[in-house]
Amino acid sequence: MKLIIAYIQPHALNDVKQELYMAEVKKISVTNAMGCGQQGGYVEHYRGVEVEVNLLKKVRIEIAVNDNFVKPTVDAIIKGARSGEIGDGKIFVLPIEECIRIRTGETGNVAIG
Repeated sequence: MKLIIAYIQPHALNDVKQELYMAEVKKISVTNAMGCGQQGGYVEHYRGVEVEVNLLKKVRIEIAVNDNFVKPTVDAIIKGARSGEIGDGKIFVLPIEECIRIRTGETGNVAIG
């Protein structure tokens, strides 16, 4: 069992969701996030004052999958989010020690679904 965490550009979310659906990955959590990476930030002017904006809007996607779904899930996220520009995002794959479905008490691979 793995937890896949991806940070992507907000405008890529619909494309990523479509790619995940085609890869038969339908259970995801999405959160708005702010951060910066290699692209840094930008400078803008507000009422004549220069303001450095170094936290940019991102979307965080979390998906818990069984081991046989890791590669299709990662490939779908890359296909939907890649523009080839700096700031496309990052994907992290972490091990999950245990998963428990609250409603039934099922554990392990069965609980992830």
